[in-house]
Amino acid sequence: MDPHPRPYIKQVANSIYKSPQKPHNNSITSTQDYTVGTMTNSSNKTTLSIIGPLDPTSISNLEASLAKFDPTIFLDVDRGAEKTTVALNHESMDIDKLVETVSQAGYDFNRDKVILNIGGMTCAACVIHVEKAIKTVTGITNANVNLATERATIEYLSGVDVLTDLQTSVDDAGYVIAGVADELSISDEEKMTHAKEIESLKTKTAASLLLSLFIFLGSMQDWFPAMPNLIYNWHVLWALATPVQLWAGWQFHTGAWNALKHKTSNMNTLISVGTMTAYIYSTVITFGGTSLHLDAISAAEGKVYFDTSSIIISLVLLGKFLEARNKGQTSEVIHKLMDLQPKMATVIRKDVEEYVSVSQIFVGDVVIVKPGERIPADGLATDSVSSVDESMLTGESMPVTKVAGDKVFGSTINKTGSLKFTATSVGRDTVLSHIIRVVQEAQGSKPPMQRLADIVAGYFVPAVIIIAAITFVTWVIIGPEPVINNALLNMVAVLVIACPCALGLATPTAFIVGTGKGAENGILIKNAEALESMHRTKTIVLDKTGTLTLGKPHLTDIVSFGNSEDDIIGLAASCEKGSEHPLAQAMLEAAVDRGLPLENSRDFISIPGLGVQSTINGKQVALGNLSLMTEIGCNIDDMQDKQDDLALMGKTPIFMAVDNEITGLMAFADKIRPEAKKTIEILHSMQINTVMLTGDNQHTAKRIAKDLGLDQVISQVLPEDKAKHIKTLQNQGHRVAMVGDGINDAPALAQADCGIAIGTGSDIAIEAADITLIRNDLTDIINTITLSKATIRTIKQNLFGAFFYNVALIPIAAGILYPIFATNPVPTLLQPMLGQYGFLNPALAAGAMAASSITVISNSLRLKRYKIHRV
Repeated sequence: MDPHPRPYIKQVANSIYKSPQKPHNNSITSTQDYTVGTMTNSSNKTTLSIIGPLDPTSISNLEASLAKFDPTIFLDVDRGAEKTTVALNHESMDIDKLVETVSQAGYDFNRDKVILNIGGMTCAACVIHVEKAIKTVTGITNANVNLATERATIEYLSGVDVLTDLQTSVDDAGYVIAGVADELSISDEEKMTHAKEIESLKTKTAASLLLSLFIFLGSMQDWFPAMPNLIYNWHVLWALATPVQLWAGWQFHTGAWNALKHKTSNMNTLISVGTMTAYIYSTVITFGGTSLHLDAISAAEGKVYFDTSSIIISLVLLGKFLEARNKGQTSEVIHKLMDLQPKMATVIRKDVEEYVSVSQIFVGDVVIVKPGERIPADGLATDSVSSVDESMLTGESMPVTKVAGDKVFGSTINKTGSLKFTATSVGRDTVLSHIIRVVQEAQGSKPPMQRLADIVAGYFVPAVIIIAAITFVTWVIIGPEPVINNALLNMVAVLVIACPCALGLATPTAFIVGTGKGAENGILIKNAEALESMHRTKTIVLDKTGTLTLGKPHLTDIVSFGNSEDDIIGLAASCEKGSEHPLAQAMLEAAVDRGLPLENSRDFISIPGLGVQSTINGKQVALGNLSLMTEIGCNIDDMQDKQDDLALMGKTPIFMAVDNEITGLMAFADKIRPEAKKTIEILHSMQINTVMLTGDNQHTAKRIAKDLGLDQVISQVLPEDKAKHIKTLQNQGHRVAMVGDGINDAPALAQADCGIAIGTGSDIAIEAADITLIRNDLTDIINTITLSKATIRTIKQNLFGAFFYNVALIPIAAGILYPIFATNPVPTLLQPMLGQYGFLNPALAAGAMAASSITVISNSLRLKRYKIHRV
C-alpha cells in the first residue's frame, strides 16, 4: 500500500474533525461538493462530483490547471451552493487526462462502484484480457477482475454512463457480462446457473472419462491383449473419441475461437490446439493415411493418438469440475453471512402485530423478536430485557444482555425473553449488510503480487505457443523415428502442461478464504492491500483514549480555588453538555450522580487538542489543558506542580477558568483495557515496535506507557499533527499500522500503511481505516497480523507451486530429457510417463495441469483451519 495516500483522502480526513457534520455518503468525502460537467451542447451535459477545497487560492489553481489543459473549459464557482460547474466539449476531451489534471491541482472526482458477473474466463490470461477491455471504456478509473469469484469490481466517475460501453467492450474481447452482481444476496438465477454449470461439468466429465477408458484400452493392445479385437480398430476408436472431442470438449474449442477472433489467447487456446492437433492427425491417418503417405508413419508407430486427445480433455474437465466445486467452498463465508438474514419479521403497527417480509420493515417500526428468532434489523431495545447471541458479529459465544436503550443488530439471535426494539437501520444499511459489502469488495480487490501474476500470465500463453511451435520444428529436424509422431506428442505436451489455471487461482482463492476467516471472527478487512500490508508491519501506533483504554474516564479528583466542588462540577457539566468527548460525558455523569442542575450555555466552541469554551450566565467559561489556559491569558505559575502530580499518577488533569481566572482543577482516570498489556507483550515477541500517539499530557502518557511496556510515547499531539507523526515514522523506514477510534484519528489512519479502527469507534475513523476490529478487542491486532502472515504464506506456496510447476515441466514436456535417454533406455517403471526416449506423455501432462489447480485451491482451503488467538 502506498504510504502516502491520495491527497484528497488526507485533506478530507483532516477537515472532518473540524466539523461535526457527517459526510453526505458512505465514501470518504468532505461536505464540500462541486460539480464538473462534460457537454457538447446545452442539452447534453453530464454532472460529475468533485472533492476538494473551495477557498479562492485552491479554486484559482484549479482554474489555471484546467485552462492550461484546454482553454475552452469554462469554470463557474457557486460558493453559496458550495459547488463548481465545468463545461467542456466531451467529443474532444480526454477524460483520463482531465482526471489527472484535476488530481494534480489537489482535487478528485467522486466515483461510483459496480460489481459485474463475468462469463467465459478460464485462466489468469483471461483476467488480464477482461481488465484491458474494461479499462478502455471512457470514465473507468479502476478495474479488478477476480478469476476465483468470476466478478469484475469496477470504479468509474459518478454520473458517467459506462454500462453500455462496458457491455460492448467486454463482448468484443470475447467474454460475457452476465449481469450486475447483487452485493447482499445471491440471486436464485445465479445459484441455478452455478448449479447447472457444475452439473454439466459432472455429466461431461463422467461421459468423457468412461469413453476415454475404452479408448485407452483399445490404444494399448500390448498392455491389454485380452480385449475384444473390435476395440483395437481405429475406426471404432475414432467413433469413441469424436464425442469427447466435439461434445465434451466443445467449450474449449469455442473459447479458443473467440480468443482468436479477438487476437488473444488463453487456456482454451492451449487445450484446443493441443487436442485438435492429436485428434485431426489421428483422424487423417484413420481415414486418409494412404493418400497422404502417412500410413507408413502410422504403421511404424502402430497406433493413433485418440487416447491422447480424449484423456487430455477428460482430465481437464475433471480438474474444472473439482475446481468449480471447491471454489464454492472458498467463498462460503459470504454465503453463510447472507443466509443469516431472516426472511420475515413481526412488527407492531397501530397496536396490531403484523407478520411481514423483512424488506417491508422501515426505520421507526417497532419490532418484536421471539426467543430463538433472528433479529431482522438494527435498532434500539425498548422496554424489554433479553439476552442476544452476537457471535456472528463478534465471535464471542456468551450472550449479551440487552435492556432498554441498548443497540441490537440484525441477524443476531434473541436467546431468552421476548425482545422489542425500534428499527434504526434496515436492509442495506444494517451492520451485517455493511460487513457483506466490505468482505465482497475485499475479495474482489487485488494485491500487488496478483497484479504481477496476471501480467505474467498475459504474456505466458503466447510464449507457450511459440515454445510449442519451436518444439515441433526442432523434433521434426533432429528427433528420433517416427519423427512426426514424436514431434507432435512433444508439442501437445507443451501446450497442455503450460495452462496457467493455477497461476490465476493462486492469489484470489487464498485472499477469499483469508478475508472470510477474518470476517467470521470480527476482523473486517476492506481490501487485499491491507491484508498483504499487515504481514510486513514492524511498527504499531496506538491511540490512547478508547484504544489502549476503555474510553470511559471517570472523575477522580477535584481541586477548588475558591468555589465548592458542586459549583465546579455543575459549571463544567453545563459547559460540556453539548460535547460527545469522553471527558465531557464523565463530567455529566458526575453532575447527575450529585443531582446538580445544568445551566444553559451559548457560543460553544470546541478547540481540538486544547479544550472547550462557552458562555454561561454572561461569564466566559473555559475547560481544557494548560496550553488552553496559557492561550486565554490565565496565570498558571502556581498550577504546574499540582497538574504534574496528578499526571504522574496516570490521570488527565483539566482546568476550569471563569473570565480568564482559574477556579478549579479536575482529574480524570480511564481504565486500561484488560487485554492491552498482554497484547503489547505478544507484539514485542513478534519483533514489532509499539508507539502510543496521544493528545494527552506527557506525564499521563508516560505513566500509561510504562504500565503497558510501550516502546515509545508521542504525547501532547494536536489532531492535525497525528498524520505528520505517522509520516515521520514512515520516512524513517518504518512500515506503520495505526490503531485508533476517534474522529481525530482519521487523518492518521488514512496516512498509515494500514489503518485499523476499533469497532466501537466513530464512523469517520472506521471509514478512514483499512481494517475494523468489530469485537473492540486489541487482541485482534495480533490475529490480524497472524492471519495476514498465514494468508501471504499460503499465496507464496501457491505461486511457487504454479510457477515452479510450469518452469520445471515445460522443458520436460519439450523433450529436454532426450539426450539422457537417447543411448540409455528409459527404465521400465518410467516408460508409461516418459515413453522410449524421455518424452512426457501428453495425457500425464493434462493430469498434472488439472492437479495443479486443485492443489492450489486445496492449499488455500487450509486457511479455514486458522485458529483465532484469545487473551
